[in-house]
Amino acid sequence: MATVVSYGAAETVTGSCHLLSIDGGPNILIDCGMFQGKEEERNYGPFDFDPSDIDYLFLTHAHLDHIGRIPKLVKEGFNGAIYATSATRDLAEVILLDSAKIMKEDFKTNYRKALRRGKEKEVRAPLYEESDVEDAFSLAWHYPEYSAAFEPQKGVDVVYHNAGHILGSAFIEINYRENNVRQTIVFSGDIGNDNDMVLPPLEKCTHTNYLYVESTYGDRDHQSAEATVREFKQVIIDTLHEWGNVIIPSFAVERTQELLCILKEMYERKELPHCQIFLDSPMATRATDVYKKYSELLSERCQVGKEQKGTVFDFEPLVYTLDVEASKKINDVDRRAIIIAGSGMCTGGRILHHFKNRLWNRKNAVIFVGYQAQGTLGRHIVDGARWVKIYNEDILIKASVHTINGFSAHADQSAIIKWISRMDDLKTVYLIHGEKDKQVILRSVIENALSLKVHIVEPEEVIYL
Repeated sequence: MATVVSYGAAETVTGSCHLLSIDGGPNILIDCGMFQGKEEERNYGPFDFDPSDIDYLFLTHAHLDHIGRIPKLVKEGFNGAIYATSATRDLAEVILLDSAKIMKEDFKTNYRKALRRGKEKEVRAPLYEESDVEDAFSLAWHYPEYSAAFEPQKGVDVVYHNAGHILGSAFIEINYRENNVRQTIVFSGDIGNDNDMVLPPLEKCTHTNYLYVESTYGDRDHQSAEATVREFKQVIIDTLHEWGNVIIPSFAVERTQELLCILKEMYERKELPHCQIFLDSPMATRATDVYKKYSELLSERCQVGKEQKGTVFDFEPLVYTLDVEASKKINDVDRRAIIIAGSGMCTGGRILHHFKNRLWNRKNAVIFVGYQAQGTLGRHIVDGARWVKIYNEDILIKASVHTINGFSAHADQSAIIKWISRMDDLKTVYLIHGEKDKQVILRSVIENALSLKVHIVEPEEVIYL
């Protein structure tokens, strides 16, 4: 009998890590992500399984909450094969190296402060270093093509399908035999929002017996893509007309590329007031280069734009600030700047410097365009904080704060229901990657709309298939 144990993203959003053990067959780990927000302390504990027992690691996509603990997994004994699309592999390298760099810088800063207090022994070492990332990429990597079955081991065949979430993302179909009966389990990873801005839509899934599905926005529907873009444009135009600046904390992968496409379109249609636009994130710049490399995987809309203009993302007012000095010079621009910077949840990175310099000015605007996990600075601001502490300084929030959730790369409740409704032979739906209160709502909706058995997966619960 096959079993699944979720060692992350169970009754919470981050830390995706699911172990599928097939009786008489392999141990397959689906994702090995980092915990973020209030649960990030869990990253430093030992794995609740032996990494050396894992035969294969299947990656759904390259977001940090799905890949962030891979170097730790390797460091602690994993030596198996890794399966991911080529685009996921390239994005993962960008993201993991950046993660290691940030942890190293944070360690040095904390160590210096502790040294002055005589408590340097209390400073925890980074979760992993750049050399550990390099070790992870020295393992055997395999690159499945979408919709093409492969057999990692006899008796088990696997298909990666386009999830429409970020570049290279996939939901994974795993087929195996039990008592000579073919069984199918699908792990959704994160499934896309079908807004067609950058990526083609989520592929249909027509058959599975068991479904592990994300539930990030299981309690609600997003506003339409058209309304979302319209709202975003209006905030930009209004703020620039008032000679203010727009600060956008943005995830380096997918969200940043969407924003660049919209701003480029505004510029070409002469909707954009005269301004300077800064992509102040080396990681987002490198990620954008990966998107350019795999432009054939982008939406038809992007393909047309590239054919007409020769580029998907670049346009005249856009400046990529790669080094620290270039980033600091943005402070000299006191009006009509659009600043896109990481991190997306404001837990670190250059966005904090821009907040410190601009949050207190009522002419400025902050636009949140992505999910803010509980316990993050971004969530604190979204929830209405009047003051924030940045680099040990209290900053009064006078800038207007706008949350535009329609940009989400995650499917909303209606999209999840629609996707599931097309699946034949589905016995049980297992809800993962969501906050418990949202999962309770989604469970009820699925049960009522589709008359299916739905189970909310608990942390480390053993599910017998």
